[in-house]
Amino acid sequence: MTEEINLPQAKLIYITNFIETEFANLVFEKLYTETDWIQEPIKIFGKEMMQPRLTNLFGKKPYSYSNIIMKPNPLPEVLQQLQVKIEEVTDSKFNICLANLYRDGQDSMGWHSDDEKELGKNPIIASVSLGGERMFHLQHKTKKELKQKFVLAHGSLLIMAGETQHYWKHQLPKTKKQVSPRINLTFRQILD
Repeated sequence: MTEEINLPQAKLIYITNFIETEFANLVFEKLYTETDWIQEPIKIFGKEMMQPRLTNLFGKKPYSYSNIIMKPNPLPEVLQQLQVKIEEVTDSKFNICLANLYRDGQDSMGWHSDDEKELGKNPIIASVSLGGERMFHLQHKTKKELKQKFVLAHGSLLIMAGETQHYWKHQLPKTKKQVSPRINLTFRQILD
């Protein structure tokens, strides 16, 4: 099911069953067991701490955020297949895939926008969710009363495009609920 999430100054499309369950399970298992997941230190409000999740970068270009410079690993075959499918749906090209592993409910991603300069003016971020379902939050940067939250399902695709990153921030908060491990794949285009 494809749903356009109607928010001002944003272009968001959510496709619930983007990947068939069998292929989604395969991609999750391969990445979960065969990826060299890393946990890097990050500075938050001047204090250094370990990121509350594990990461890896696949693709052709390095990527940097929050004073972390990630070097890419080759895109595994299952991600190449997934990328082709995403590029068809989004009518866009991607050259990196940032993978995040959320081991349990205590792993999270704080409020942020994907607005790094190397992503260009209005980047398209194609975000695939695999594994345990988690709640995703959005909030307008200046009109704080504008908020949205919804569950990201196994095998789903969330496309954030247009001015979304200029006006909105998003997060994947911690949860006390028992949740299965989750892998999030964000396909992006790094500009030269």
